[in-house]
Amino acid sequence: MSEKSKIAFLFPGQGSQFVGMGREFLETDEEARRILDLADSLSGFPIKRLCLEGPVEELTRTAHLQPAITALNLICCNALTKAGVKPDFVVGHSLGEYAALCAAGVVGDEATLKLVTERGRLMEREAGLNPGSMQAILKLSMEQVVEIIAQVKDCGVITAANHNSAQQIVISGEVRALEAAAELVAEQGGRAIPLPVSGAWHSDLVRGAIDDFSRFMATVEFSSPQLPLFFNVTAAEEHDPTVIRRIMSRQIAATVRWFEIINQLMAREVRVFVEVGPKNVLCGLLKKILPKDYEHRVFQVDTPEAVARCRQDLADHP
Repeated sequence: MSEKSKIAFLFPGQGSQFVGMGREFLETDEEARRILDLADSLSGFPIKRLCLEGPVEELTRTAHLQPAITALNLICCNALTKAGVKPDFVVGHSLGEYAALCAAGVVGDEATLKLVTERGRLMEREAGLNPGSMQAILKLSMEQVVEIIAQVKDCGVITAANHNSAQQIVISGEVRALEAAAELVAEQGGRAIPLPVSGAWHSDLVRGAIDDFSRFMATVEFSSPQLPLFFNVTAAEEHDPTVIRRIMSRQIAATVRWFEIINQLMAREVRVFVEVGPKNVLCGLLKKILPKDYEHRVFQVDTPEAVARCRQDLADHP
C-alpha cells in the first residue's frame, strides 16, 4: 500500500451488538475461538453463547456486553492484521477505546478483556445505584446543547456525554433533567431521541465507579502506545502509561470527544477509515463528519468476507 494512504482503525462501543455476531469468524478462525473462550473464562459469563444465541436482553446487559463487544472488536482486528491490513492510527468510541489500546500495544488481549469486564461490572453497579438515561440530540450544535444543559441543571444531573458529530450530541443524566432539556431542544428546532440504554453513561451518575476502577487498573501493566491513539477524554495523543491509566479511569464519566478525534485524523491526512467491529455505527458518523470534498474511503469489517473485500480493495487502489 502507498504511504500516502494512511489508515485508521475505528473500534465501536456499546450499541453495535447483535445476536449472531462473530459466527462466521468462529466457523473458520481458530484465533476467534481462542479470544471468545478467553472472554468466557476471564469474565465468568457465557460470552460466546450470548453472542451467538442471545437472548438479546442478556447480551445487552452492560456487564455482559462490554466483554462481548470487545472480544468481537479484537477478533476483527486480528483478522485484518493477519490479512496484511495494518493501521497507522487507532481510535475507539467509548468502550471501543479498549480495543484501540490493545491494537496500539498498550495492553494485551487478556488484560483488555479483564479491564472491560471490571468496567462493565462497576458501571452496571453504579447504574443500579443512580438510575438515569441518555438522549441523542440532533440538529443542534454542541454550543447550543451546552447552553440548554446549563438552563436545566437545577432539574438534576445532566451532561453532554458524546460529541458524535457537529449536530449529533448525546446527553446523559437523570430522567427529569433529560425531559426538561428535550423541551428546550424542541423549542430551538432540534430533536431529542431517547436511547435504549440501561444507565446514564459518561455522566456524574456513574462517577462512583472511577476510584474502584482506578485501583483495578493499577494491577494491570500498561505500555507506551506503538501507534498514534487519540483518547476520548482529551482528543489528543498520550504516551505515558501512568497518564493513560488516569485518562482511562476518567473516561467512564467524561465526554466522548469523537467529533474532535475524527478531525484530528483528517488533520493528519488519514484517507482510509476502517470500522473494526460489529455493525456500522461509526461509518454513519463519518458520513456526517467528513466533508464531501475530502477524499477518503470507508470500510466496515465484522466478517471474514468483509476482511477479504477490504484487503483486496486496498491492494487494488492503494
